Amino acid sequence: MIDDLNEQTKAGMIKSIDALQKDLRRIRTGRASLALLDGIMVDYYGSSTPINQLATLSIPEARQIVIQPWDTKALQDIEKAILKSELGLNPNNDGKLVRITLPPLTAERRKELVRVVKKMAEEYKVQIRNHRRDANEMLKDMKKDKLVAEDDMHKAQERVQKTTDEFIAKVDAIVVEKEAEIMEI
Repeated sequence: MIDDLNEQTKAGMIKSIDALQKDLRRIRTGRASLALLDGIMVDYYGSSTPINQLATLSIPEARQIVIQPWDTKALQDIEKAILKSELGLNPNNDGKLVRITLPPLTAERRKELVRVVKKMAEEYKVQIRNHRRDANEMLKDMKKDKLVAEDDMHKAQERVQKTTDEFIAKVDAIVVEKEAEIMEI
């Protein structure tokens, strides 16, 4: 029973780490990444459609993204969606393709992005701590219902704390890696 609880807690923490990594992919670094366009929805003939379902996306150069829509009538819609996305990207439409050239990041913008990453990481650390809190509450309930002995409850709580510390360290490592990527010139 305690092992199941520990596995559940670990699974929740793994999901938090995965979500953090997915969110961090959308944060712009010095080079082009198709992950920047994840989540951009294009109003295509009245329905909201992900940009990657309307076009071929590619990165021909380190600082350029090319979007080649399968239907050229969607060019303006794609361009509008990118402008509305608040990513600070300026798409150029040549009638067949949409090109996005990423300007180099200024030192000030890099520092701002690092702050955003750290804030995001703190939110995910809170999620991980919430998993710990939930597990500890369940352990206390198990003890109260006399399903586990007090010594076993304390050992399980120590195990949950150790797992929490491991996942907090993983978040910190991910942040350090992303910070280095952002500050890279």
